[in-house]
Amino acid sequence: MATPPHLLVLPASARSGSLNRSLAAAAATLARGMGLQVSEYEPAALEMPLYNGDLERSAGMPAAARRLFDAIAASDGLLVVTPEYNGYPTPLFINAFDWLSRIEAAPPQPSGLALTAERPAALLSASPGVLGGQRSLNLVRGYLEGAFQMLVVPQQFALGKAHEAFDEQGLLRDPKAAARVSQVLQAWARLVRGQQALG
Repeated sequence: MATPPHLLVLPASARSGSLNRSLAAAAATLARGMGLQVSEYEPAALEMPLYNGDLERSAGMPAAARRLFDAIAASDGLLVVTPEYNGYPTPLFINAFDWLSRIEAAPPQPSGLALTAERPAALLSASPGVLGGQRSLNLVRGYLEGAFQMLVVPQQFALGKAHEAFDEQGLLRDPKAAARVSQVLQAWARLVRGQQALG
């Protein structure tokens, strides 16, 4: 029997009480219910110095960037769950991936950009607003597909009025919202299994 796809769930907000952390946890529960292997990344682990070439030359690569590299390498792909800050994804997320892109190859280890190339990804967002962070999703898609050559599945979901969306157990109250998240996860799993079938 084939090993179930391994999903790395990556919330892009480290704020206590973050709605996107809640959505990431709910998505992880749904993914496990689908039979996927799931690792949930602690968003505080994305905190790194603001990328600066001089800092890179003087201090080297932050240990947090290498831990992110290792977590991605151990998975079959990502679920990024990001809020919208003034229409854009979080600096926490962008800065972490900027550092990731600077990791050089050290055979047999690939570079950061080689690691992400053709790796499947999926996107979710949550917001108290009615649009649910849709604008940030579109920008993250372009960032991951363009700079990192990741394969981002077309299905994505922005959860609006997210402050009302979760029950006491942290699950989504609305079956339609849960179904939309499941559709995103299923699309990601199909892509991974297709890659595995091709060897």
